[in-house]
Amino acid sequence: MTKAEIVSNITQQLGIDKSDVQITIEKFMDEIKGSLESGNNVYLRGFGSFIIKKRAKKTGRNISKNTAVIIPEHNIPAFKPSKVFVNAVKSKVTL
Repeated sequence: MTKAEIVSNITQQLGIDKSDVQITIEKFMDEIKGSLESGNNVYLRGFGSFIIKKRAKKTGRNISKNTAVIIPEHNIPAFKPSKVFVNAVKSKVTL
């Protein structure tokens, strides 16, 4: 599902103007990005958490040059779904 499909579905279900839904979703994503960029996690009860994970320093390999490369410690954004969300997906999705 794409962002455009999400906007379209919300517009149809709630009868809200498409541009208003688009702006709301964009602002929601901006708030999450801004919070993570400033070092704060975002917790959405019943849905999940957008968290910052710290990756430790490690040694990687450049295979083409056969050299070791030091990858410094860094932070990455991650999503951790809530137990309610995980259980709903487990019980309803079959591949």
